[in-house]
Amino acid sequence: MKKRIPLGLKLALLILGIFLLYALVFAAYTQRRERHFKVELLHARMQNYNAALLEFIEENDTIDEAALDEYIDRHRLDSMRVTIIDTAGCVLYDNVCKRYDCMGCHKERREVQEAMRKGQGYDIERRSNSLHREYFYSASLMHSRGLVVRTALPYDSALEHTLQADHTYLIVATSLAVLLCLLLYHFSHRLGRNITNLRLFAQAAVQNEDLNPADLLNFSHDELGEIAERIVKIHYNLRHTREEQNRMKRQLTQNVEHELKTPIASIQGYLETILSSDNMDEETKRQFLGRCYIQSQRLTALLHDISSLTRMENVVQTATFTAVDVSQLVREIQHDAALLLSEHQMTFDNRLPSGIVVQGDHSLLQSIFQNLTSNAIAYAGPGTTITLTAKETPSAWLFRFADNGVGVPEEDLPRLFERFYRVDKGRSRKTGGTGLGLAIVKNAVLLHSGEISVENDPKGGLVFQFTLPK
Repeated sequence: MKKRIPLGLKLALLILGIFLLYALVFAAYTQRRERHFKVELLHARMQNYNAALLEFIEENDTIDEAALDEYIDRHRLDSMRVTIIDTAGCVLYDNVCKRYDCMGCHKERREVQEAMRKGQGYDIERRSNSLHREYFYSASLMHSRGLVVRTALPYDSALEHTLQADHTYLIVATSLAVLLCLLLYHFSHRLGRNITNLRLFAQAAVQNEDLNPADLLNFSHDELGEIAERIVKIHYNLRHTREEQNRMKRQLTQNVEHELKTPIASIQGYLETILSSDNMDEETKRQFLGRCYIQSQRLTALLHDISSLTRMENVVQTATFTAVDVSQLVREIQHDAALLLSEHQMTFDNRLPSGIVVQGDHSLLQSIFQNLTSNAIAYAGPGTTITLTAKETPSAWLFRFADNGVGVPEEDLPRLFERFYRVDKGRSRKTGGTGLGLAIVKNAVLLHSGEISVENDPKGGLVFQFTLPK
């Protein structure tokens, strides 16, 4: 299998290549610009000399060779050559070469053409036909007399050095390139480590290996490392959630099996007794059948609650959220529970204002208030009062469902919402409770993006507080 180049190294090489290309292009551009600047500066100095010479010619109104030689000897720069040319290209004066008839026409010289066209011009490193050496030429046009004054400096090593660009930039660019290489190595090493850890994690996740998350969270402290850590943690949280769901399903199955045993055994026992007793009187038989009926009702309630919990697990896909009038819903529950409340000598003090509307599933919202009411009737005790109030907040309604009954021991409060958990198991079975009512309440509230809590009232009784978003 062909060995692949790590992604971090690829990225580092790409960035380094781009930087080096940029550095080379910029260096070439800078060198060219700096040389051009120095050429223009030298040209400007020579133009000043040309202007002074033109002014001398203008003042003396002559191009006398002796006068010009004297002026140039007094003002000439080292090795400078001075030539005066007319607009036809003929050499009228030269301080170095006096063989004017052998110099030929200068009209086609680049610097002369530019001077005639623009007033001034220059040419770099052009070989002189008369002196057979290279010069830097700078020419100026005198419009009034139709003359071109051209000065020239030998293009020797000294002048070439003067016009060379400064190489400091190259040193700085090289130093920056070395520094960038070190930084890119550090960056690519960190990136490569993150990618390697993610690859190991992905392999472990695909093969479903049981690895400790701490062994895989050795990521760098940057944005990529943070994202990688979150991916790993999300995976393990999902895995833990699945394991927890499987555990809860197994526990639910075991609890359901345990809860079904008692009513089924009771029904089976009563029916076996009736079938085996030919001489059983009608009154006893009626009592046994009544008890069978009670146990069958308990089975029906248990199956209904289990069905409700199962339906809640798929409520995200199946529930229909609409505007539900909670005030009207509670009034209906209060009306349906009137007989049971009367039998237990209890009072339902409904203080909800009219028109409380929330977005939710009608059936699930009904199960919240129905199960809280049934729980209070079953366990608060005779002669007690149920009080329901609501407080509006900017985003939700805060409900308070309380009774002034006996409450529950403090150590049992954290477990009240667990499935099949009972504070008093014997009494629960006598009252027909399934142990699922409060679990249904909590799940229904959570599925509506609300929160729920329970506590004992210091004055006595149990208080449920929960929110339902508007």
